[in-house]
Amino acid sequence: MSLGRDVISRTDAEVIGSSPVERTAAGEALGPEQELMTINVGPHHPATHGVLRLLVSLEGEVVRDLKPVVGYVHTGIEKNCEDKSYWKAIPFVERMDYLSYFFNMEAFVGCVERLLGLEIPPRAKYLRVLHLELNRLHSHLVWLGTAALDLGAMSMFFYCFRDRDRILDLFEMSTGQRMHTRYFQVGGVFEDIPVGFERNVRAFCAEMPSRIDQYEAILNRNEIFLRRTRNVGVVPRQRLLDLGVTGPLLRAAGEPWDLRKVDPSLAYADFDFQIPVGTVGDGYDRYRVRVQEMRESVRIVEQALDGLPEGPWIADDRKVVLPPRDELSTSMEALIHHFKLVTEGFRVPPGEAYYAVESPRGELGCFVLADGSAKPARVHIRDPSFVNLQALRDMCIDGYVADLIQNLAMLDPILGGIDR
Repeated sequence: MSLGRDVISRTDAEVIGSSPVERTAAGEALGPEQELMTINVGPHHPATHGVLRLLVSLEGEVVRDLKPVVGYVHTGIEKNCEDKSYWKAIPFVERMDYLSYFFNMEAFVGCVERLLGLEIPPRAKYLRVLHLELNRLHSHLVWLGTAALDLGAMSMFFYCFRDRDRILDLFEMSTGQRMHTRYFQVGGVFEDIPVGFERNVRAFCAEMPSRIDQYEAILNRNEIFLRRTRNVGVVPRQRLLDLGVTGPLLRAAGEPWDLRKVDPSLAYADFDFQIPVGTVGDGYDRYRVRVQEMRESVRIVEQALDGLPEGPWIADDRKVVLPPRDELSTSMEALIHHFKLVTEGFRVPPGEAYYAVESPRGELGCFVLADGSAKPARVHIRDPSFVNLQALRDMCIDGYVADLIQNLAMLDPILGGIDR
């Protein structure tokens, strides 16, 4: 990562050579070796961490202050959703985080289903869980590959993206798209899984644990990796709770908070899995928690395949769900419902609801205010990345600027959704 040497704390007089004496908050003069320099880190695209700018005050190589600045790729997704019918808003929300698109869809459609009082079929619940956990693996693989690359472990990037590509192949097989699939619909999923999908997923799950073993063999005893992560970026558990931080960052500090256990949605209550927690809350604990979560996700996917119920994959409510295409040429009622849903959308009774899921980065929630029309009156997304970014300052203060890169890498793979 390049550091932009754009000095922003000095006056014009200072730049042209008449340097005033810098002083501490108490008014004491600072010596030349104690002079603070504020520089820009960004705004650019550091690895795959999203467009982010950091205002960093340095005393030599030590970070004395840090302020994150976001908003450089703001796309107005929430306001766009308020201008679209409910089912046309789904492609917008999934683009907030291109590594967690299934979680974004689940947060939105789950919230709309809660407003409608619509229960989705058991098979749809299992299919959603299956794709969510594959998506969690996909997101963690990108995090692990890019975080290790930031620390100099280039091989990890290639190994992780090799296995990530296999997951994208599975998504393409079941949904027709590798990314931004729009597979989750209000009422269930777009279509059932195709022939051969289960076989391919089982083959992936059989091989993935050995792949994780290989990742750990490369990093767990790597002296450079250990020195760069152990006791680096420590944030106390209570401080994280005060900031509202969730996900692997909080669990790495010893707090076993996971919405899949605390407030299980879909079919998560049917599955047997553990919640990994750390003890110190440093970069190494964050690494260990995420790697173990990958193992647990493989277990959940296998259980979802073993217990996949028979039956429909989408609710039978023609006022909300598009009718089967084979009925359009034989049923006038089906044709009318199809036309009304496509042109106008379905109406949601007045009310408001909040629905949250445990995304790869923490609590991802969606708030929807309905006014009785076919468009939401208000959509607001609680992005875990936006909240978790608050912890970056605590991770970096009084540490080396070189460790800032590691802290940012362990914080979030792309800071997804901070510029919604």
